Amino acid sequence: MTYLLLVRHDEETLGTFSEATRREMLPESVQLTHQLHAQGQYRSAAPLHPASQAVIVRVRDGKKFVTDGPFAETREQVAGYFLITAGDLDEAIGVAARVPGARVGCVEVRLVTKVAGLPIE
Repeated sequence: MTYLLLVRHDEETLGTFSEATRREMLPESVQLTHQLHAQGQYRSAAPLHPASQAVIVRVRDGKKFVTDGPFAETREQVAGYFLITAGDLDEAIGVAARVPGARVGCVEVRLVTKVAGLPIE
C-alpha cells in the first residue's frame, strides 16, 4: 500500500531553532530516504518552500481565483512530504515517527487511493 506522509510544522517556531539544528534536519531526512529505499519502501520525498511563497487556486462558476496563501485555521504549514510503501498503517506510522519534522511539528499519515487510468511512472 502507498502512504503519503505530510510533514507539518510552524514555520515561526522552526525559525527559533539554531541554524545548526535546522541544518542537521535535512541530511537526517535524506538518510531516512536512503534507508527506506534500501528496504523497498521509498517512492518520493521533498521539502517545500515556505508557505509565504505559496498561492491558493480556486475555481468558482468557471472563474479562476488566485490568492496569496496559505489560508488555514492552523499555525502549522505543510513543510514537505514522503511517499512510501508500507504493508499497513502501523508500519507507515513507524516510518512517520522517524521523520525529523515529527519532532518540530507533526506528520499526517494518509493512505493513497489508487485511481484506474492514471499514467504509470
